[in-house]
Amino acid sequence: MTLRTANRDELAKYLAQTLNIAQYRDYCPNGLQVEGRAEIGLVVSGVTASQALIDAAVELKADAILVHHGYFWRGEDPRVIGTRQKRLKALLTHDINLFAYHLPLDGHPELGNNAQLGRQLSLIGEDRFCDDKLGWLGSVQSDVNVATVGDLARLIERRLGRTPLLIGDANQAIGKVGWCTGGAQGFLGDAIAAGASVYISGEISEQTVHLARETGVAYIAAGHHATERYGVQALGAHIAEQFGIHHQFIDIDNPA
Repeated sequence: MTLRTANRDELAKYLAQTLNIAQYRDYCPNGLQVEGRAEIGLVVSGVTASQALIDAAVELKADAILVHHGYFWRGEDPRVIGTRQKRLKALLTHDINLFAYHLPLDGHPELGNNAQLGRQLSLIGEDRFCDDKLGWLGSVQSDVNVATVGDLARLIERRLGRTPLLIGDANQAIGKVGWCTGGAQGFLGDAIAAGASVYISGEISEQTVHLARETGVAYIAAGHHATERYGVQALGAHIAEQFGIHHQFIDIDNPA
C-alpha cells in the first residue's frame, strides 16, 4: 500500500513549472485534463491515453495517468460520444486524474522525448532548431560503433526494438544527426538547413521521400510511438522521486 501521496493541484503546479507549459502554443491543453481524486499515490504513465491504458490503470487502482497524447485536440469533434465518451466515463467512474503534456514534453532539455531518445540512441545534443527549438542536432557518441547511416539504422532497430524505414544511402558516412520524435517529418527541411546529414523522426510522409532523395540527406522513420516512449517514463520517474509516490510505465504496443 502506498504510504505517501501528492496533492493533485500541487502536482499539477509542479509539472506546469517544470515543463514550462506557458512557453508553448500547442494543439491541446497541457496539464490536468480530467480531474479525479485529490490525493495521488500511484501514477501510471503511457504514451497515449487510450482505452487500453485506462483499463490497465483501473486494474492497478491508479490515482492518475500521465501521458504525452491526451485529449481535446484543436479542431476535433468536441462532442462526448463514442470512443471519447467511453474513455471519459472510465476515468470519471474510477476517479482517475489525467495529466497530458504534448509539446512541453517534447521540448524539455532533460526529461523530454527528444532528450531521452538521444540518450537511448547514444546521441550527443549540440544544438537545437525549428519552432520552439524542438529539433535536436548533434553527433553519435565516439564509443559507439556507428560509421554509416546504415549502422545508425541498425542501432535504432536494436535500441527501439523495431525496424526503421531508411530513405537514402545506407553506406553514406555519418555526419551531423538531427532528430525530433513523433510526427516531425515536416522538420526535415529545418534539419537540412541546420546542417544535418541524416534526420530521425517517427513518421514519414510522401513528400519526405522526395526531399531526402533530392538533397542527399538521409531520413529515418523510427516510429511515432517507438520514439516517444521515453519522455513520459522519465517524467513519471522524476515526479515519483520528487513527491515520494509510486510510478509505473505501461507500454501499450503500437506499430505506428
